Amino acid sequence: MSNVKTRRARADDLAAVEALVTAAYTPWVKVIRVVPGPMRDDYSQTIADGVMHVVDDESGMVAMLVLRPLKSSMLLENVAVHPRAQGRGIGRSLIAEAERATRAAGLERVILYTHARMASNIALYKRAGFVVVEERHEQGLDRIYMEKTLG
Repeated sequence: MSNVKTRRARADDLAAVEALVTAAYTPWVKVIRVVPGPMRDDYSQTIADGVMHVVDDESGMVAMLVLRPLKSSMLLENVAVHPRAQGRGIGRSLIAEAERATRAAGLERVILYTHARMASNIALYKRAGFVVVEERHEQGLDRIYMEKTLG
């Protein structure tokens, strides 16, 4: 699904965003044995910051992308796809969108982090060209930091 259409999240999307995050990350609680970082975030602030884009389909909100420009890189802070929409290429399309936005911002590097036990996410990012650059334990979570330098 390469034609994923995003729109900037609005304040009235908050309940749908929170439901999406719960659906997307609850399965990981058993795997990582703690509440994932994205389930702890303040999405009202993220929406207010103007850094979240969402994807809707006929069933409602199915995905979101949070991108924060930093001084020398773009932080891909969150990509979440509702379980009912997984397997359709939406996540890969959102990663590609993050790369386009990074280039458009005049930046050459996308960085991200994920939990060390989220093996399928790490594999997805590696297939997309990201490499592991660091491992950290922070906020009670074991995180893998990855980056991709764009050509």
